[in-house]
Amino acid sequence: MRPRRTDLPTSSRNDWKTLGTLLTYLWDFRVRIGFAMMFLMLAKLANIGVPVALKHIVDALDVNQHEAIVAIPLALLVAYGLLRLGTSLFNELRNAVFARASQQSIRMIALKVFRHIHALSLRFHLDRQTGGLSRDLERGTRSISQLLHYLVFSILPTFFEIAVVTTILLVNYDSNFALVTFITVVCYIIYTYYVTTWRTKFRVWMNRVDSEANSRAIDSLINYETVKYFGNEEYEALRYDHRLKEWEQASVKSQTSLALLNTGQGLIIASGLTILMILAGQGVAQGKLTLGDFVLINAFLIQLYIPLNFLGSVFREISHCLTDMDRLFGLLDQTTDIVDPAGATPLDIGDGEICFENVSFSYRDDRPILRGVTFTIAAGHKAAIVGTSGAGKSTIARLLFRFYDVDQGRIAINGQDIREVALDSLRATIGIVPQDTVLFNDTILYNIGYGRPTAGREEIEQAARLAHLHQFIASLPDGYETRVGERGLKLSGGEKQRIAIARAVLKDPKILIFDEATSALDSHSEQAIQQALSEVAMNHTTLVIAHRLSTIVDADEILVLEQGQIVERGSHPHLLGLQGVYARMWALQLQESPAPAVGAG
Repeated sequence: MRPRRTDLPTSSRNDWKTLGTLLTYLWDFRVRIGFAMMFLMLAKLANIGVPVALKHIVDALDVNQHEAIVAIPLALLVAYGLLRLGTSLFNELRNAVFARASQQSIRMIALKVFRHIHALSLRFHLDRQTGGLSRDLERGTRSISQLLHYLVFSILPTFFEIAVVTTILLVNYDSNFALVTFITVVCYIIYTYYVTTWRTKFRVWMNRVDSEANSRAIDSLINYETVKYFGNEEYEALRYDHRLKEWEQASVKSQTSLALLNTGQGLIIASGLTILMILAGQGVAQGKLTLGDFVLINAFLIQLYIPLNFLGSVFREISHCLTDMDRLFGLLDQTTDIVDPAGATPLDIGDGEICFENVSFSYRDDRPILRGVTFTIAAGHKAAIVGTSGAGKSTIARLLFRFYDVDQGRIAINGQDIREVALDSLRATIGIVPQDTVLFNDTILYNIGYGRPTAGREEIEQAARLAHLHQFIASLPDGYETRVGERGLKLSGGEKQRIAIARAVLKDPKILIFDEATSALDSHSEQAIQQALSEVAMNHTTLVIAHRLSTIVDADEILVLEQGQIVERGSHPHLLGLQGVYARMWALQLQESPAPAVGAG
């Protein structure tokens, strides 16, 4: 029994694991990051040197205030200016050196996640909503950039500065100054950590509801016409607002808890700053400290507590970033049950013979779809599958593409089990015209060329001619550069299906699958395209999944599916002679034939 995938949990990782995953991508840039850290420390040392220079300037001016103006400590003033310049210069050097490391690592992660999402099985994507998935990807990559910015530009510089300042106070002044500073910083960090950790659940809640609201909005907009057909604009608005209300509740809780956090942080900082100023003032009054010392301590504290105060919001944002990154890296944790086996070799397509050997399959354990299906399509031959809706016709095409693995039995191409060959080589040998053709929001040229992206303009136009599409395209004002709209909404069903046929023709695979390939065409177009399909299928192994029996009368073998089993098989004349299921279907469609066929537009 194959494993069943469960949906991605809201929070399946921890912060350290998330950071560890990020560090593996940054490791390739360790030299560049090392230089960035060096410039960071130089910038902070220069910044710490500014109050020291200011202290000596104040002391010099205070001692020599009765002397002539020529006694102004010019060297100290110049040093003060150079230290200010050095702070800015080294910060900019840090930014420039770190930029490539951060941006390239973000690109690598986003690309890996994108590739991984495409590598996940169809089962995963059927269980997910595209809007929420795209939101997770967008927020996750944005959070990586923000997290790196906070770590390199805020967290590390602040802690380095705290360590240096505390050391200076401990060495040069009464230990109480360093002790109060240290206790204040520790209390601030502990308080911020615990309150922010408590608040994280509100962020997780907000993210989940935000993704759900976005999914509903995208789903509604994609199905714009359906909404209009049924006049359900207000119904869709109410469904969307239901999620927005939940997001509003989560947001309010997040903001009110933020007020509590900010209040506590302000109280801790104000208390520490007041105590230190009292100690410094007493030192000056007692003659133990100079006026320059008072200025130095005050400047240190302002210089220290301003970024420390900002550090509180940074820590909150880092927590939010880790929550968002958790969803992104959680996608990488998802596994697929459709993978290349160890040592997989490319498919040797040969003549393209297809064999289904006692194949059974179900999407769910309690609902079998195929039961013991066995048939062979000889190389270069055409087989058709007919049956009622839900009989398992399209499932056979999905299994052949190996979107799923069979529960029992075996599918072989040219004698090779498709589970033992490389997936990319398998899918490269099969072309399909699906029943529901979905196009990219791009030009007609791009959508046809998608069948083989390396094809030239002439090859694309030739494929369009074979699909009886070139004349229609030439009549459009923008020709092949006409944009088709999202999911091809600017084209009729028949036009979309002909693009799908041209795309399959351009791919030029050895095996062709036509899944209701003419279902959206009118009778005249269907006859024209049937001739084109016959030409395209020549010398190809072809599987046709059909509803209209008139389109498959020339098939070498017709398989009749009922409740996942083959109940009849043979050529068209043979099946009619059986006077069974196929003959009844044929008679029924003959009775309906006077009725107009479904049009293309």
